[in-house]
Amino acid sequence: MNDTPSIQSLQEQLRYTFGDPRLLLLSLTHVSFGHENHQDRNPAQRDNERFEFLGDAVLSLVISDLLLEAFPEASEGQVSKMRAAVVNEKTLSEISRSLQLNFLLRLGKGETRSGGAEKPSILSSAFEALIAAIYIDGGFNAVYPVVRYLFAPLFRQENAIISFQDHKTRLQETVQSKFKLTPTYHLVGSTGPDHAKVFSVEVRVGEKVLAVGDGSSKKDAEQRAAQVALVEIEGSAEREPK
Repeated sequence: MNDTPSIQSLQEQLRYTFGDPRLLLLSLTHVSFGHENHQDRNPAQRDNERFEFLGDAVLSLVISDLLLEAFPEASEGQVSKMRAAVVNEKTLSEISRSLQLNFLLRLGKGETRSGGAEKPSILSSAFEALIAAIYIDGGFNAVYPVVRYLFAPLFRQENAIISFQDHKTRLQETVQSKFKLTPTYHLVGSTGPDHAKVFSVEVRVGEKVLAVGDGSSKKDAEQRAAQVALVEIEGSAEREPK
């Protein structure tokens, strides 16, 4: 039995079948592959860079509409934070992996050797290009249900995606109220190869270290550190004698 994903299995996961499969193939073509193999083609047909640009705009529009529908009482600022928590490299690369795009990407030889298929930046860009390809192939009415379907699990986590992305804001409010100080974040190290680095960040109040967090980017590590610090502060408050 062959478990390697195929173009057909990808379309089944998306619940969308392309009228023009060439658009799907182009969305999976990294600039490194185009440079090595498609120099004779029109720049618009060499790789997925132009699709990436369009896909980013389409995603922002659809996610904005979904958030306004899901959270009718949220302010503009809250919705903006939610959208930023959804449309970012980390989330998009994770969805790409769930679709197994890392096995379907067309990369140049050098990019393949350096582990390009696992780089969050390449995976997230490929996902944006894929969304653009669906939009070009079938229009807005085709891409909207695909995005809704793929992002539905994120909207179910703790009721709102912002809940796990906005720990820094919550921690700042808590620390300023409790200690009259502002927490600061400090990079203390990183491990792993360039395409899969893990960063470690400390969050401090003054000279006191509240917590340490790890993440695939400095921002992710800061959010994780803030989350751990919140748990510790809230736990300490519960342990205090009444």
